[in-house]
Amino acid sequence: MRNLRVIAKRELRSYFSTPLAYVFIVIFLALTGAFSFYIGQFFQRGQADLTSFFGYHPWLYLLLVPAVAMRLWAEERKTGTVEQLMTLPISTTDAVLGKFFAAWAFIGLALVLTFPMWITVNLLGDPDNGVVLASYLGSLVMAGAFLAIGSCISALTKNQVIAFIVSATVCFIFTMSGMGLVLNFFQGWAPRALIDLVASLSFLTHFQAITKGVIDFRDLVFFFSMIAFWLSANVVIVDLKRAD
Repeated sequence: MRNLRVIAKRELRSYFSTPLAYVFIVIFLALTGAFSFYIGQFFQRGQADLTSFFGYHPWLYLLLVPAVAMRLWAEERKTGTVEQLMTLPISTTDAVLGKFFAAWAFIGLALVLTFPMWITVNLLGDPDNGVVLASYLGSLVMAGAFLAIGSCISALTKNQVIAFIVSATVCFIFTMSGMGLVLNFFQGWAPRALIDLVASLSFLTHFQAITKGVIDFRDLVFFFSMIAFWLSANVVIVDLKRAD
């Protein structure tokens, strides 16, 4: 645990040593506000809730989370500091988890800074705060799943642009997998079990279920299972690269 904390602190400190952290936070806050109040027509709907605010989170994360994740390993490999990192008395698992938790905490900080919107809707009306709290939890664990995918793919390449594009593409596939546009492709030739499996992998479906205010244990298990799977793959990839 000590090694994990050391890596996490090192990584988190590196975010704020460059303008990246501040640019990400400003863009995230600006886009969430714009999508909620203007595109989501918050005032026109005349309903004090954060439905439109959370509704756009999966689509914002498709671009912003891969942008955070792309540097986790690609930059280390490009600059050669990954060799220095791996010579420290830490395990690969410590390094992967430390980097992941630092990036997840950073995204969580950006999410926490949107709390004034929660206060605003309470001043304007009487929202169901239980639903809002569940939606924040769902947004955080979904961001963690996006981040785990991005971290794994970042370990495959030295090029941050490639890491970003591939990560965004994979995340998009998982987001869209439960929609008719994707499922219609399998209709007519694929067995029902396969169609149900593809549908069950949709980030959007599980997130929308949480934002209804009912925290189903299965939805949380899905997101944490995705995090565990991609981080495990991340450890394997880093070990293979380390052996090269």
